Amino acid sequence: MSRRYVVFAPGAFGGRNAKTAHGVIAYSRDAVVVVVDPQHAGKRVRDVVPYLDSDAPIVATVLESLRFEPTSLLIGIAPPGGALPPAYRAEIAFALQSKLEVVNGLHAFLNDDVEMRALAEKHDSRIWDLRMPPAAPLFSGAAYDITSRIVLTVGSDCAVGKMTAALELTRAAQHAGTPAEFVPTGQTGIAIAGWGTSVDRVIADFASGASEQLVLEGDRRIAARDGILFVEGQGGIAHPGYAPVTLALLYGCAPDALILVHLVTRTTVDGYDIPLPGYRALIRTYEGLCANVKPARVIAVALNTYGLDEAAARAAIAQAREQTGLPCDDLLRFGPGALYAAIAGQIGKTPVRTNG
Repeated sequence: MSRRYVVFAPGAFGGRNAKTAHGVIAYSRDAVVVVVDPQHAGKRVRDVVPYLDSDAPIVATVLESLRFEPTSLLIGIAPPGGALPPAYRAEIAFALQSKLEVVNGLHAFLNDDVEMRALAEKHDSRIWDLRMPPAAPLFSGAAYDITSRIVLTVGSDCAVGKMTAALELTRAAQHAGTPAEFVPTGQTGIAIAGWGTSVDRVIADFASGASEQLVLEGDRRIAARDGILFVEGQGGIAHPGYAPVTLALLYGCAPDALILVHLVTRTTVDGYDIPLPGYRALIRTYEGLCANVKPARVIAVALNTYGLDEAAARAAIAQAREQTGLPCDDLLRFGPGALYAAIAGQIGKTPVRTNG
């Protein structure tokens, strides 16, 4: 279905916790017609987040948003822990009473909330819990046999730009005439693409199987031989809390190549006083984990230089190239075309290891 979104992010739209809002505005084929954030009411999206190419207005309440005729309310925040802020309840309830679909990427499922579910049923509205995973099988090895080439973005940490890198490289490949599909593995990616599984909600034993099902579905969707699947990474291998979902994707997606993503201003693991490993250590770790099952090399570095001026950004890119010997660029600041051109010829199918 085609949606007209009101993005709900009160008190948060300009900050990092609104990454779901930002991602949907930047990449979704569905229209974002209005944003709710009383802190920035009267402004436009680009006034608050300049890199978002949108003139959608910002209003103070859901009631005010109705004049823009939205069909769906997107809860646009992704706070640590994923709980529903109590202050949000009244406005979300009003949205359901106004017959808006509510699209929810939080870990707290609104379909499990007795009040919200009753309101949806009473007013003939719908709740879409993006993180509700479908049943997943154990990993089977079927991912090894698909014809599409699989590229997984892996991070130095969480929230560094893995989804953005996968989306930008998908666009670059398509622009170059190569069949390509973005494979969503988290709530924002699912909202953008309209399909996928939030792997961080899958029971651990089945998380690799869920990841495998995603690339099998991506291969069906691409409907072309010699295409590329760009899989959205999650977490980071050095993150004490989120490394398990990273491992599930690393094994379950059976990647043929990896793209390392790093936010250059980040020096410690998010939420922990733990130094981030350097580029070479991260590359060794990711390639080493793959080596015993299905080898995959890191073929490029995608840097997020947000917060740096252009000269500092170019210096950071040059430093990463020198340290790794790999193609490197900021795909948002300078576009994905040059990096994709540098790696396109290196993305080939790699075989699983065998005793033979």
